[in-house]
Amino acid sequence: MSRPVALVTGASAGLGEEFARQLARRGHDLVLVARDQSRLEGLAKELRESCGASAEVLPADLTVGAQLAAVETRARDVDVLVNNAGYGTFGNFHELDLDTEVREVELNVVALMRLTHAAAAAMAERGRGGILNVSSLAGFQPGPLNATYSATKAFVTSFTEAVHEELKGRGVSVCALLPGFTHTEFQERANVPANDVPGFMWQNPPEVVRAGLDGLAKNKAVIVPGTVNRVLGTLSNMAPHAVTRRAGGAVLKRAQQ
Repeated sequence: MSRPVALVTGASAGLGEEFARQLARRGHDLVLVARDQSRLEGLAKELRESCGASAEVLPADLTVGAQLAAVETRARDVDVLVNNAGYGTFGNFHELDLDTEVREVELNVVALMRLTHAAAAAMAERGRGGILNVSSLAGFQPGPLNATYSATKAFVTSFTEAVHEELKGRGVSVCALLPGFTHTEFQERANVPANDVPGFMWQNPPEVVRAGLDGLAKNKAVIVPGTVNRVLGTLSNMAPHAVTRRAGGAVLKRAQQ
């Protein structure tokens, strides 16, 4: 029997790399998408040798129209789509480079939306499939100094929940994964000060990815990995935005100093 195929974006590092490994161990062949072709090829070799998985390397910058279109075409033929690619920025919005902020929206929102549409349309017709969109706890409230990132993740969560409801009963699982602080390259790349974050708030990629894939198998609309994150998410949802906005801004401004 042929193995199901999973396409993972942002597969060259962090959560995306771990998604590829765990999906391969769960019996999937992979389509690996990211900009860094050399990293993807190294991961593909590892998956072939350690799991016997077929691993197709599809290098692409998802903010470039033609390259995104190529990935959309490939996404129509997979059994599982993991929309993991994304990045964040840190600082006062008016002081940040606007083109970088626009690309952040193009990657975190537009590319995710287009790939979800491509995969969902084909999956709904076949009556089976799964889509896991990686969001963030940051999307639960406005994020001073993370304004664009938090807003994009709020979109991802809301959008994913809506599509989940639309496809309920069609054999297609659509789920949002909302991690908190996770040991990846994200904080360094986004220049987010995280040295003062207590150890109990951090998770490692394997536990986050495991929770995401287990939740996808159960078609949970929203998956929040870890007890601490679930408590924080509940509190964020319950508290008025005026409170969470000021609290979040105060914490990040203190970390800047």
